[in-house]
Amino acid sequence: MSRYELVKTFQGDFVGTGKGVMLWGGDPSIGEAGYVAIELVTGVLNGREGSFLLQQFGTMSSGSHDLRSEVVPGSGLGEVVGISGTLNLVIAEDGTHFYELNFEL
Repeated sequence: MSRYELVKTFQGDFVGTGKGVMLWGGDPSIGEAGYVAIELVTGVLNGREGSFLLQQFGTMSSGSHDLRSEVVPGSGLGEVVGISGTLNLVIAEDGTHFYELNFEL
């Protein structure tokens, strides 16, 4: 089991940063692993300034992966109080990561 501190930068309809902690285990080099993470996301979402938490749960096995990332209920602050939703990861062919935030306020 290992611990990892993560930092992300977001651009687009949401401009801001994400900072969090991930715990993972297994062997990602052979495609067999799992992780959990909690991340504080801070910035401007469609003109609204605030922050919220994302809770993540991911597994990889037999060449496939499953990732769930949800806004933690009750975690919205500032102008995003009451936010709910999910964050979807899209990985381009070149390995670049893109995120799609589906949310309600």
